[in-house]
Amino acid sequence: MFKEFKAFIMRGNVVDLAVAVVIGAAFGAVVTSLVENIVTPLIGIPGKTDFASLHFTINDSVFRYGAFLNSLISFVSIAAAIFFFVVKPLNMLAARRNRGEGAEEDTPAPSDEALILAEIRDLLRAQQTS
Repeated sequence: MFKEFKAFIMRGNVVDLAVAVVIGAAFGAVVTSLVENIVTPLIGIPGKTDFASLHFTINDSVFRYGAFLNSLISFVSIAAAIFFFVVKPLNMLAARRNRGEGAEEDTPAPSDEALILAEIRDLLRAQQTS
């Protein structure tokens, strides 16, 4: 059982996933800090960037819509920050990399396995027609 567990842990995709989770958490902290400390103060109502205290009461029920506004602003700000600072630049880099590649793409030579499979296919066709 220990050997199976070790084989499972040492698989490349498990290690890659663990690294991705750690990097994702660190990147999430950076994006959250960017939004909370730079973006939110820029878009907040002058002099007020924390809406948590906003609420209204109906029949002794308190509706804290300010906390919802904080969450909504954070979500939209984080999504915009990721789009404009990560997705858009990566798309531009991919477009630059793909520039010049078009209709004249060289097709890679078939692998040895593909050639052998093609020969087998041709032999089977020849046997069926005989």
